[in-house]
Amino acid sequence: MLRYTLMRLGVFAGCLLAVWGLVYSGVVPRGLGDSNGMWIVLLALVISAPISFVVLRKERDRASVAVVERVDRMKANLDANRSQEDEAVDSAHAQGRAQEQAS
Repeated sequence: MLRYTLMRLGVFAGCLLAVWGLVYSGVVPRGLGDSNGMWIVLLALVISAPISFVVLRKERDRASVAVVERVDRMKANLDANRSQEDEAVDSAHAQGRAQEQAS
């Protein structure tokens, strides 16, 4: 997951540098007034999103498999804890009944 995130940030950084170069060379228009920095960042985000979607497909699939495995393990642990808790409650009730019958 960290690898995918770093790769995605790398694609964004590359797009940011490319857009910055295009804006300051005059190929792409500058933002209105003082919005030039925001314009560059937003344009880089819009360009990097589809590039990341296509280029990082395999890495995204690997990351999603890792997330699914982690969620499955957590569910299994919760089920195991829940069943242990149920067994403890059942044994406590059984002991209470046995003590009542002994009295």
